[in-house]
Amino acid sequence: MRAKTQIIVLGGGLAGSEAAWQVARAGLPVTLFEMRPAQPTPAHKTGWLAELVCSNSLKSNQPERAPGLLKEELRRAGSLLLRLADEAAVPGGKALAVDRERFAAGVTESIAAHPLITLRREEAHNLPEDALVIVATGPLTSPALSAELARLTGAEHLYFYDAISPIVDAESIDQSKVFRASRYGSADGSGDYLNCPLTREEYERFVEAVLAAEEVERHAFEEARYFEACLPIEELARRGRDTLRFGPMKPVGLADPRTGCRSYAVVQLRHEDARASSYNLVGFQNHLKFGDQKRILRMIPGLERAEILRYGQIHRNTYLNAPRLLAPTLQLRTEPRVFVAGQLCGTEGYVEAIATGLMAGRHATRLARGEEPMPPPRETALGSLVHYITATSPQNYQPANIAFDLLPPLPPAEQERLRSDKQARRAAQCRRALEALEGWLEQATPAAAPR
Repeated sequence: MRAKTQIIVLGGGLAGSEAAWQVARAGLPVTLFEMRPAQPTPAHKTGWLAELVCSNSLKSNQPERAPGLLKEELRRAGSLLLRLADEAAVPGGKALAVDRERFAAGVTESIAAHPLITLRREEAHNLPEDALVIVATGPLTSPALSAELARLTGAEHLYFYDAISPIVDAESIDQSKVFRASRYGSADGSGDYLNCPLTREEYERFVEAVLAAEEVERHAFEEARYFEACLPIEELARRGRDTLRFGPMKPVGLADPRTGCRSYAVVQLRHEDARASSYNLVGFQNHLKFGDQKRILRMIPGLERAEILRYGQIHRNTYLNAPRLLAPTLQLRTEPRVFVAGQLCGTEGYVEAIATGLMAGRHATRLARGEEPMPPPRETALGSLVHYITATSPQNYQPANIAFDLLPPLPPAEQERLRSDKQARRAAQCRRALEALEGWLEQATPAAAPR
């Protein structure tokens, strides 16, 4: 393919913002299209770039965990969004939780201020034919662009429903009924989460209320196909009376410092911002009518008078059958000038979206200079994520978060030596991943072009 110097990014979410930054960071001009705020979506509330619409947690920040490894790889690869997430961090136990307003504002300011990035606040209805295009329009891709992608790929989109947890005002929480602790943390009241304990009777009444609540009516063409790692509370309740208690309401590792005892069930509340002026209910995404939500949430001890700042919601999430359509460089097999990043390419999770944006931006930069894109090594979290979305079976394909089972196993001798020590095996996998990453960065990083 002949070199093309014009690069266009469609979508100013996590993936699109990171992709545009990577192109500009390498010294090439890039145009970023974002239709908000002129054209709103059912999930977004602002016109900021990289707005977090679900949880404010970017998951585990521990280096020996798969999400932590992915974050470390992104930091080493020069991710703008990981740097800004670190700067906007709020207490979140062992997870990287952020003040979502500060984070999104920081991304917007950084993108808007970069001299090589042209930010166009308008909807893109098609894929320009005279440019390299990174499509990162996310789970709420507009109907016009969805139709264009379907025409280009010759395949229909798959979809599932993603979720948003409720948020409550901190001042409306009855502090006398909750306790502060992190799971498996100290029991001295110094944890990062507020915990609402429930007795068995309170839990059973809560489950009954969830089962009896009325769901928001769906359109006739919509079929409920949930992502298994992000199920709404009503779906969990339908799967068994104790399912919630073994899921988002599990009390394991949470001792009430006032009694030293573990409750029958617990609802965890996590900071929404650095001022701790609001909290989200961890894992409480739902598709219930707002009136029923208010009544049910106020059954939780400590939330009897809670002021609900945002109700839980479920929204449609569009994505491609990546194993069938995408190459390991995130290029469409049938149209190599088009890259796909973010949830649209079949990943699930904030950091995974950032990761694919970073890779798409780097690959497009190399291609714009007439060089071949270089996928990251399979041993890395970046490479393993891409391997899953592009090399797994296209039959019944579902998006995935990064996890250790996506990474390749250690060599047989080392695997056997560490067979009884899972923590040591994972540490070894992380060391191998970071070593492989450094080699890739040396070879694949586009040199900054002269301005």
